[in-house]
Amino acid sequence: MTWDSRYLTRMGIHCETNAALPAGTGGTSPSGRTRRRPLLVLSACTLCLVGCTTVAVWGPRPPRRAEREELFPGVVYEREATDRPVRLMIHAIEIDLAKPGIEFLVTPGDRTRGMEARAMTTSEFLSRHHLQIAVNGSYFSPFRARLPWDYYPHTGDPVDIHGLAISNGDVASPDNTRHPKLCFVGSRAQIVESTLPTGTTQALAAGPLLLRAGRVLPKAGGKRHPRTAVGISGDGQRLWLVVVDGRQGRYSKGVTMRELAEIMLRQGAVSALNLDGGGSTTLVVARSNGTPRVLNSPIHTGICGRQRPVANHLGIRVSHSPAVLGAKRN
Repeated sequence: MTWDSRYLTRMGIHCETNAALPAGTGGTSPSGRTRRRPLLVLSACTLCLVGCTTVAVWGPRPPRRAEREELFPGVVYEREATDRPVRLMIHAIEIDLAKPGIEFLVTPGDRTRGMEARAMTTSEFLSRHHLQIAVNGSYFSPFRARLPWDYYPHTGDPVDIHGLAISNGDVASPDNTRHPKLCFVGSRAQIVESTLPTGTTQALAAGPLLLRAGRVLPKAGGKRHPRTAVGISGDGQRLWLVVVDGRQGRYSKGVTMRELAEIMLRQGAVSALNLDGGGSTTLVVARSNGTPRVLNSPIHTGICGRQRPVANHLGIRVSHSPAVLGAKRN
């Protein structure tokens, strides 16, 4: 079975192949924009090969250049484009928890269709709950991603969350795993491996633990994938959300668990937790008009820019000031 480029274009998908780029371009033009080569015929199986040199693109990806931007007072976004140890795109949001008006939200449970939650994309979560920042959260099931049209869940489909999930004090999923947990008492964030602190109002489980007391825990080696992580400073005053793009050839290959832990340590975190990754990895912020802006390049069913509907998310509401997205750049 094949798709031609006209059919893909009608779906809003652009096809590119890094293999066709001139030697030394590394997938980008001198201006930093990704070079693209249309494919006349693209097989469905090629679309779904993860980590291959041919991908389908569901819209523009962030340019491969460094950027620093104050999103809101006390909230700074940094993008790093590097070739060490391999070609990577790293996105980090640092949040000053000492600022007033910082509120956290884990996706509320929804048992209306017989499971713990109903899947939605990270952008849908941000818009539905009028948030300023959102990232994907816990592992979940059932799940499959066989072909661009054959995957589960779609938005609204029922899913179960793996491990503890608490939203606004209500338990969306019980603590039925040994996964470490990110929890919040007000705006105070903690990563715990056992008992939750008294007064926890928001929590989600994932893993593995990346940093404990400033020590890198994962061993060297392992596969490279897109990754999502959260980290906290030693004084508890700063929190980082970090995503690393992956499975996108010369754009960004992804990182191992140990490399992700080292990135979190460089940010300044002393405790850090890996969240669901792969095709789930998505980081979104709100523009000044409330519409979502995706900061990274998600990849779902082999299509760059396509967001995966997931079971839960971590959201942040910044109420001390109106959005100033794009106001300051360095």
